[in-house]
Amino acid sequence: MIELIKSFLDFLKLEKNYSVNTLLAYEDDLVQFNRFLTNHFQSDNFELSAVDNVTIRLFLGELVESDFAKKSIVRKLATVRSLYKYLIKKGIIKSNPTINIPTPKVPKKLPTFLEEPSIDRMLNLPDTSTVEGLRDKAILELLYSTGIRLSELIGLNLDNIEWSKETIKVLGKGKKSRIVPFGSKSKDALRKYLERRDELISDLTKKSSINSVFLSNRGLRIYPKGVYLIVNKYIRLVSDVEKKSPHVLRHSFATHLLNRGADIKAVKELLGHESLSTTQIYTHVTVDRLKRVYDQAHPKA
Repeated sequence: MIELIKSFLDFLKLEKNYSVNTLLAYEDDLVQFNRFLTNHFQSDNFELSAVDNVTIRLFLGELVESDFAKKSIVRKLATVRSLYKYLIKKGIIKSNPTINIPTPKVPKKLPTFLEEPSIDRMLNLPDTSTVEGLRDKAILELLYSTGIRLSELIGLNLDNIEWSKETIKVLGKGKKSRIVPFGSKSKDALRKYLERRDELISDLTKKSSINSVFLSNRGLRIYPKGVYLIVNKYIRLVSDVEKKSPHVLRHSFATHLLNRGADIKAVKELLGHESLSTTQIYTHVTVDRLKRVYDQAHPKA
């Protein structure tokens, strides 16, 4: 089974262009599944045909007993399903034991976002007399102005910025690139930061980092935890929302656009979503907000 898992992961990497983080998640799930099968059959040399519908259900039952969150169980089941679809496609097995296994229902959580006044206060917090403050402001402005993902921000290079068109080219999920517009305020913040960006270059700066838009204090391409700490620091100063990650600014971007009447299909393209259903979660946020306004303001509410 280990060799089949490795072959499947190579397929996802080379043919499906899955990201490193996604591949790691798939690998973790499948290693756990293989460990369960080895214990279940008391051998690591079991026949694939021995894994049936009941075996998969027992695996899910063990996850429940181990107190895994429903969301994690749903993801692990989806991973196992993907593996078996691959094995069927390759002709390695004839029947798929994951068929007819219902997916546990997970209640959808509304995305966390900041209200517009909180965004305004946050964007004015960085100390723009320092290059670090200019960088922080540019990061906050760009995340909110474009709604790009954390990985897309980190991967941004100098030649990805089209100043005359006020757009950036980002590499999204599945290594798919898209063009995203940015606003005048983020343009101004970016220009001011880039005028002093070279102050962050150090002896540690690698060739792979020299073209990066955002550099860490050590002169390296900024890393995920670094951006998280920056965003968390400023959100904490303006809001008591539970989540304070870069994704909150992506959620805020989408929610504010829809609140102001943007077309949901346009928002989908801006966010780089594959499916419109993924974007529709933000309509629940706006409807929820409208209901609160109605309840507070209407005399017959």
